[in-house]
Amino acid sequence: QVQLVESGGGLVQAGDSLRLSCAASGGTSSSYAMGWFRQAPGKEREFVAAISWGSTFRNYADSVKGRFTISRDNAKNTVYLQMNSLKPEDTSVYYCAAGRSPRATQREYDYWGQGTLVTVSS
Repeated sequence: QVQLVESGGGLVQAGDSLRLSCAASGGTSSSYAMGWFRQAPGKEREFVAAISWGSTFRNYADSVKGRFTISRDNAKNTVYLQMNSLKPEDTSVYYCAAGRSPRATQREYDYWGQGTLVTVSS
């Protein structure tokens, strides 16, 4: 069983940057692919970014390419999401997930965190 705890959310202005962290514990968390998803009010949860266990493969949603960067530190069992040039439409609850492959589909992920809220004001 893998436990995931997100942190780093908050209220920022458009154009600002923010870095989210996801600390994993339990099981062999460093052997999992890790992903970030988000859910805006009234919308379905959507894929943001994912990274393979060895950081050799990264996958991004088109809406965040060039602005967001996913990375991981397996020694710290932590995955990060660096978010630059934030826009009001990035406002969402951001979820960390651990799964079998760094794909965009939610069914690939077996473990989920509780989420951290990111609010971007215009």
